[in-house]
Amino acid sequence: MPKIYEGNLTPPQGNFALVVARFNSLIVERLLEGALDALARHGVSDTSIDVVRVPGSFEIPVVAQRLADSGKYAAIICLGAVIKGATDHYDHVAGAATSGIAQVALKSGLPVIFGVLTCDTLEQALDRAGAKAGNKGYEAATTAIEMVNLMAGL
Repeated sequence: MPKIYEGNLTPPQGNFALVVARFNSLIVERLLEGALDALARHGVSDTSIDVVRVPGSFEIPVVAQRLADSGKYAAIICLGAVIKGATDHYDHVAGAATSGIAQVALKSGLPVIFGVLTCDTLEQALDRAGAKAGNKGYEAATTAIEMVNLMAGL
């Protein structure tokens, strides 16, 4: 029988950073509430959580990299919302945030969780920030917990 490695949702060791975009705050604040709720429900104390606010989703990767380089965090949760408009600005911001966050994870070896919504409409974003489709901030935080525990077991 092969040995199987898998994360779990037991209370993790270490500190968590949440990098939170202010742009589209109506959506992002709901994602933050969901993430904080998930962390609390899974035994992460408030003293083990730092929230860092950035102007928008484009700025998330550079701050996530700085936090990863600090060595103070077991995981970094990135929260933002990019909603399609009439120009191609959406494509540039969503692409930069996505690839930048992935690069931070690969470079640092830390769980750097992508909790940035990329939606066609405000309604889709609201659905993913606590309405019909659940709260993706909550899901990002549980993913972070699971990944911290998985990484500790590897």
